[in-house]
Amino acid sequence: QVQLVEAGGGYVQPGGSLRLSCAASRSIASIFAMGWYRQAPGKQRVFVAGFTGGVAPTYVDSVTGRFTVSRDNAKNTVYLEMNNLKAEDTAVYYCNARPSPTGTTNYWGQGTQVTVSS
Repeated sequence: QVQLVEAGGGYVQPGGSLRLSCAASRSIASIFAMGWYRQAPGKQRVFVAGFTGGVAPTYVDSVTGRFTVSRDNAKNTVYLEMNNLKAEDTAVYYCNARPSPTGTTNYWGQGTQVTVSS
């Protein structure tokens, strides 16, 4: 099992920045995939950015160049640096962990609200 705790959400004006963190209850070095999803009001939860296997991170097109996902294996923490935030980035952001490439088990954090508004 993996427990995930997000932090760092908040209220920011357009063009501002926020940094989200996701602390895992165990070593993330052996977790196959970790990443960030978001869910806007009335919409489905969608992928934002993350790591799969040992390859470079991937991003949804709408955040490429503005968001950066990173990981600190020593701290068992994944981060999402969000710059030049836009109103359409407003959502609840969830951390996700999928330990096995062949399994279907996913673990989710409780979510953290990000609101971008003037």
